[in-house]
Amino acid sequence: MSSDESILEQTKHPLSQAEFDAVFGRVPRLTVEVIIQTDDGLVLTQRSIEPCIGSWHIPGGTVRFGESLTQAVRRVARDELGVEVKVGRQLGYIEYPDLSKVGYRGWPVGIAFSATIRSGELTGSEQGEIIRCFRQLPDDIFPNQRAFLETVM
Repeated sequence: MSSDESILEQTKHPLSQAEFDAVFGRVPRLTVEVIIQTDDGLVLTQRSIEPCIGSWHIPGGTVRFGESLTQAVRRVARDELGVEVKVGRQLGYIEYPDLSKVGYRGWPVGIAFSATIRSGELTGSEQGEIIRCFRQLPDDIFPNQRAFLETVM
């Protein structure tokens, strides 16, 4: 096991939920956003957990200590979508001030990357059980993600 893998293994769950809330309720949280375009459209998942249960969103997640941004993109694609991806170019970033309106503590900042599926079948996860491809953005997508996608798509 490489030293990078060792660091990642030790940091899978570095904080309890209370610690996570205490820290990220006061500082920005770095996340990645996985933008996958297929022949059928943009891949989105429907939230199965808070915040915003039932809303469509770009798959994404927190960057772990010792993890590069591209490693995080590959992990999120694998964990949330069941696919291995080739990480493409950085598309920009998304800030999430609207999450505070639904009671979320914190301010995630997501670095968005394009990605293409290399292998696997799209399958949901506990975070988003339903996956769909959209040619037009659905009405019930996170507003901050809608604004971002409208500028880059």
